[in-house]
Amino acid sequence: MTVTYVIDGSGVTGLDSFWVVIGEAVNGPGGYFGRGLDAFADCLRGGMGTPDDDDFVIEWRDHEMSARALGHEETARYLRGLFPRAHVSSLPRLREELARAEEGRGPTLFDRLLEIVREETDPGTLRLL
Repeated sequence: MTVTYVIDGSGVTGLDSFWVVIGEAVNGPGGYFGRGLDAFADCLRGGMGTPDDDDFVIEWRDHEMSARALGHEETARYLRGLFPRAHVSSLPRLREELARAEEGRGPTLFDRLLEIVREETDPGTLRLL
């Protein structure tokens, strides 16, 4: 049996709301599905919300709205938030990523979320609608 999780992209206004939307898509109202990129990847591997034995599909509806909300501005905000807890060896890379995001260049949070889904799930799992 294939389970379909529907992400309502119109409900994504930033990264914080994405965690709520994906949590509720997978685990129902008030559901939790991680609050960070690494936790998101872990959850997609199965056993923490997604089924271990069944196939699943993620339908990301209105994904264009999510792409705008998780664009360069939100990416820059996210990167700024990493600085206080980043290891000193990571700071040069973070500064470069932040500069690119502030200039509207480079990958966005939306791009990274898509990458994580594609890396951690079977081909064809993600459907952008």
